[in-house]
Amino acid sequence: MIKKKANNLYKRQKTINLRNELFSNNYQKTIKLQEKLASKVITKNESRSQFQKICGVDVSYKNDTAFCSAVIYDITQKKVIESADSKIQSKSSYVPGLFMLKESKPIFNVLKKLKQNFDLLLVDGNGQLHPRYCGLACYIGLKYDIPTIGVAKKLLCGKIQDDSQVFYGGKIVGYQIKKNKKRIYVSVGNKINLKTATRLVNEMIIDDYWYPEPLRIADFNSKQLSRKLISK
Repeated sequence: MIKKKANNLYKRQKTINLRNELFSNNYQKTIKLQEKLASKVITKNESRSQFQKICGVDVSYKNDTAFCSAVIYDITQKKVIESADSKIQSKSSYVPGLFMLKESKPIFNVLKKLKQNFDLLLVDGNGQLHPRYCGLACYIGLKYDIPTIGVAKKLLCGKIQDDSQVFYGGKIVGYQIKKNKKRIYVSVGNKINLKTATRLVNEMIIDDYWYPEPLRIADFNSKQLSRKLISK
């Protein structure tokens, strides 16, 4: 169980200072930052407690506004026990491989609104399944020093093996899950191994859906938030 409350996570800087290390107008510096952070990602299970309370976070966009939702989902009770929403101006463009430039700020903004503890964070984006082995989920996981999993809807890089593992740069960096004719790609964000990450994501896909429940609900909430506020 994470000892700090979720609304204090934003203040944590355990091993590296990342506060001013995203360079929105300098892609080369951000690429170098990713290369530096990649070696700091922990790819083993560091938590001794069970992963029961799972936080999923997702961002939707309308014009220059990012609508971000986070939910804490109890996998034992199979229900949401807390949710939070936020909106923030976001003028960053999407650049393949530099997703963290666009999504990290809205995610930080909504996570600090949560009041309850959670054990694991699911991010709609890649972790180590990334050209520089440091996607959005790695950045968020390192920033908060918490177990984090990246779940992407598209394959950014690598080759899928017969056993559904994703091979890139001479090593296994992800896993493809097929559900109801859809495919998602799981990878380590921080402080968890790929086997555990894949098992947990599989367990959180319910009924006729194809996306893990915390992320599915967060995605739905963020889109509802954008429609609601835009229609006013």
